[in-house]
Formats: sequence, C-alpha cells, structure tokens
Amino acid sequence: MKFSFVNPTQIHFGQGQIARIASAIPRDARVLLLYGGGSIKRNGVYEQAVASLEGFTWQEFAGVEPNPTVETLNRAVEQVKAEGLSYILAVGGGSVIDGAKYVAAAACYDGDGWDILLGKHRVAEALPIGAVLTLPATGSESNGGSVVTKAATQEKLNFVSPLVQPHFAVLDPDVMKTLPERQLANGLVDAWVHTCEQYLTMPTEAMVQEGYAEVLLRSLKTLGEQFAQRDSDAWRANLMLAANQALNGFIGSGVPQDWATHMIGHELTALYGVDHGRSLAIVQPSLLRHQIEYKRAKLEQMARNVFGLSDGDALAERCVDAIEAFYHSLGVATQLTEHDGDKAAAIDTIVARLESHGMVKLGERRAITPAESREILQQAVA
Repeated sequence: MKFSFVNPTQIHFGQGQIARIASAIPRDARVLLLYGGGSIKRNGVYEQAVASLEGFTWQEFAGVEPNPTVETLNRAVEQVKAEGLSYILAVGGGSVIDGAKYVAAAACYDGDGWDILLGKHRVAEALPIGAVLTLPATGSESNGGSVVTKAATQEKLNFVSPLVQPHFAVLDPDVMKTLPERQLANGLVDAWVHTCEQYLTMPTEAMVQEGYAEVLLRSLKTLGEQFAQRDSDAWRANLMLAANQALNGFIGSGVPQDWATHMIGHELTALYGVDHGRSLAIVQPSLLRHQIEYKRAKLEQMARNVFGLSDGDALAERCVDAIEAFYHSLGVATQLTEHDGDKAAAIDTIVARLESHGMVKLGERRAITPAESREILQQAVA
C-alpha cells in the first residue's frame, strides 16, 4: 500500500449551498454557465445559479446531452475562445460536468479537442471549473476524469487530468426533488459499480480502503431497499454523498482497481444508447461470473460484510446473485436487449470496438482479452 492522494475540490454540501457560487468564483472571472437540456430552469436551480452570478460577467451554453458529444461541446469551446471566457461553471449531472472538463481543456488547445480523448494531446493547461451537481451518480464533481462521445463515429472515450478537476462543487440534495425515478436508480447503480471497481479485485491489507468501500456498499444497498422512501431529505443527502465518495479517489488509493465493466459498458452506451448506469448493470454480473475464480475471495468477503450472507457452498456465486437481484429490485435489467435481436452481430461489433480502442488487456490483472470479453458478452447480451 503506497500512494499519494490529494483531493483539492472544495465541497459545499447541504441545502441552500448554491449561493456559495458567489464567493467561490473569482470576481474578475468571465464565466461560461454550462448546462444540459433545460431541467434546471424548471426546478429552480438555474434561477439560484443566476442569482449567485450577479455582478459577474457571464454567458451561458445550453444543450449538453447525456453522454455529451464532442460535436456539441466544440461549439462551447468556440464560444469560450471567441468571447475570452475564463471560468467554466457546470450546472448539471455527470455528463455536464464531464463536458465542462473537455471544454476547459480544449479551450486551451489549438488543435482538435478530440486529440485529448485519443491520447494524441496531453492536457497541459485548462480553465478552472466549478460545479453544481444536480444528479448524484458519477462523482465527476470531485475527480479529474471525463468521458466524451463522438456521435459521428459512435465512440465513447475518456481522459483523466488533475488540471480539469473542479475547484469547488455544490452538492445540494434539494436539487434531486424533481429527478425521475429512472435517474435515481441509475445513480444508485453507477455509484455501486464505481465502488465495486475499486473493491472487487483481490484481497489486500488496506483495511481502511476496504472497510470504507464496504460502508459505501452497505449504504447504497440500504438506499436501494428504501427506494420507496426516496422523497425524503435523508435519502437524497445520503445518495448524493455516497456517490461523491465512491469516486473521489480515496477508496482506490493504494489498492488494485478493475474498470473492465466500465470499458465494456461504454461501448454499449456508444453503440446502442444505453444509459450509462444500466450498461454497467448489464455487464457486471456476467463479468463477475466469468472472472469468479480470480475474484472469489473478495466476492466472499463482500457476501459476508455487505450482504450478510452465511458461509457455505458457493458463497461467491451467491454474492453475484445478490448483486444481480439488487439491480432487479431497482427495475434495472442485467442483459442487453437493445441490439435488434442479432446477438452474434452485436457481440462482434462490441468486441471490434474494444479492440479498436485498445481495450485488449482489461481488469485488475490486465488479463481480460478480446476473447474473454466476447465470452462475457455472450452471457450479457440477451
């Protein structure tokens, strides 16, 4: 266990904290308010953000999609460059915040911003970012990762840079009050899988990281069991904080990490438009069953410490069953059905995309090859 860890994002958590924007952004900043499809104008978040920007020079850019596209984001980059804007305020869920990270980096680069996603350009400079989170799920508000889609080629790629980590993030659980049930369920699943990617690998002696991951998983499990009570301040606050802590970098520090579920899941989203959280639920159970001998010890640990299962035969297998049942209890499917019924063609396409994106050695052991990804998908594709 050896690592360096810092998380510089200042978190303003709780009701009424959107007003903190006024003191969190430098007064001389020229701000771009970046948001999505307009739901923030219906739930009062836009009005609060605008009130906090009184006295600032600011402009806005709307229309960032779920799974933000480089085609849309490049128009925001053009606006930033043309207007000499110097600060990005992202108001939305993980997609808007991921998009803000791309804009912040691409605005400081003279070439094609997609080069950042292809690894042809390493981010050397980026505009500062602040975030107002409206959908708890990805943890993007306090990490340096971003996932962006290129609609023209149906590619979904990621980049990571400490230079695009938000300087501050407002987490006001009240903004969740108008979220659809589907998005809340997706957020639960997303946070759950983020935690699993850093926990369900191999045994370690990192008692703090493993114990913290188990606390998060038990909390998310309880929130799932209490899903009928989701219209409460406590439920909303606990999901928002759990999702943040699942991917702020700490539980993965100094321990093995997986992320194969995410890499395969990204292809399902790019090709078939599957919600990100639901793509993870489709892939993960099949992946865990395929890799069960390598993950058996940690699955047994999770069975005992998260699900409270008793020792006995097939404990790891029963843990995977419990994970799948958790997704089903939220109404989230665990097989891909969006492929027009042609299972063989879907698998061929997904595997070819993984190969073209260099995803040929996945998992904590770097041992999930395209052949093994194919076997996983044969179980995950209905």
